[in-house]
Amino acid sequence: MPLVNFFTRYAIVSMPEDKDSLARSFRYLQETVRRSGPAAAASYTLIGAIILLGGIGYAVDEWRGTSPWFLLGGLLLGLIVGFYDLAKTVFGKGAAPGASDE
Repeated sequence: MPLVNFFTRYAIVSMPEDKDSLARSFRYLQETVRRSGPAAAASYTLIGAIILLGGIGYAVDEWRGTSPWFLLGGLLLGLIVGFYDLAKTVFGKGAAPGASDE
C-alpha cells in the first residue's frame, strides 16, 4: 500500500500543473492555427484556381477541338490568379487591418 499512496499523493499534487500545461498547449495550438489561416486559404486558392481554370480550358478544348491550347491557357491563368492571391497574402501583412488604399 505505501507504493499506491506514493503515486496517488504525487499524481494529485501534479494534476493542476498537467491541466495548466494541457490548456497552455491548446491555446498555443489554437493561436498557431488562427495565424496560419490566411496562408492556408491562399494555398487553397492557388490549387483551386489551377484546377478550375484548367478544367474550364479542357472543356473549351473538347468543345472547340483545339486540343492543348485552351487547357494550357487555363492552367497558366490559374497559376497567375493563384500566385497573385498568394502574393497578396504574403506581402500584404505590412498593411494595417481595415486600411484602405485611397
